[in-house]
Amino acid sequence: MPGGSDPQQSARPRTRGLGGLGGYILIRFLLIIPTVFILVTMVFFLMRVTGDPITAAMGGRLTPSQLAERISAAGYDRPLPVQYAEYLGGLLTGDFGTTLSDNRPVTEVLATYGAATLELVFFSVIVALVVGVPLGMVAARFRDRWPDAVLRIAAILFYATPVFFAGLLLKLVFGIWLGWFPTNGRVQINHQLDLDRLQAPTGIYFLDALRSGNLAAFGDVLQHAALPAIALGLLTGGVFLRLVRTNMIGTLGREFVEAGRSRGVSEVRLTTRHAFRPALIPIITVMGLQIAMMMGGAVLTETTFEWKGLGFQLAEYLTARDFVAVQGIVVLLAVIVAVTNFLVDIVAALIDPRVRY
Repeated sequence: MPGGSDPQQSARPRTRGLGGLGGYILIRFLLIIPTVFILVTMVFFLMRVTGDPITAAMGGRLTPSQLAERISAAGYDRPLPVQYAEYLGGLLTGDFGTTLSDNRPVTEVLATYGAATLELVFFSVIVALVVGVPLGMVAARFRDRWPDAVLRIAAILFYATPVFFAGLLLKLVFGIWLGWFPTNGRVQINHQLDLDRLQAPTGIYFLDALRSGNLAAFGDVLQHAALPAIALGLLTGGVFLRLVRTNMIGTLGREFVEAGRSRGVSEVRLTTRHAFRPALIPIITVMGLQIAMMMGGAVLTETTFEWKGLGFQLAEYLTARDFVAVQGIVVLLAVIVAVTNFLVDIVAALIDPRVRY
């Protein structure tokens, strides 16, 4: 019928949209494989630039004959392509090797200290979102006025200040002078013993404290996490603040916002309801890259606050020249970053369908 609608035709866009989303997710997932493969390959060969790991870790502490015996026993005297193929085979079966400095399976190191780093990054992301998103909205709302100027300066200070310097400053002011927060560690030793006695502990202390119902331990975990999370979160919070401000200024000038303003919709409602969601898309898009930066910043943050995570252990193994341990930790961090980017891409595609076309 003229002017009528065909039900089959009206259903086609929806079917195509679902297919587009499914195809987009599949492609993004498959891209994880070459990304991790390239990173693993780079780490493997870069670790071998200075020679074999045994010589790097034990050179000068063993006689030449003992050193040659250890190198042969570990298989590091074989051609690099053979070592590389064996290393990839071990990764596929979950074997990351054994550390040279303390003779521990690398998988045990990753399981023990990986949870601590994930916990720190989780709290840091919360700090970054709490600081960056609301303050970015305020800066956009008061564009070119004094609140905007103050917040723009604050954003520059946040992401320009080295994370280790911010950590030391926070420790000095809030830990030593004021005594409000602990300056090192993840939890008091008595609470740590209680949490470690749980059946199948996750190693993420705030989750274990909630599981056990130990509110004192939960509060202690939050107190210990406050300063390192702020030091690491402010770095990304400054980036989020400027992103939200810039995108909300552009969104507030769009036609649909002007139409709402002409209907008498309040500025607060326009800012928080109409302009917020489009401005959130760039933040979600870059969040994967920012979490990668947080993983890098965790090395300095954990060392500053003696937070026993992967970053702290990575610094320890680098000092000991334990390339096997360093290789395993870097590979795990690469996998975490790749998976995080994949999840961020999915969320961005769900919020903004244009992303997947």
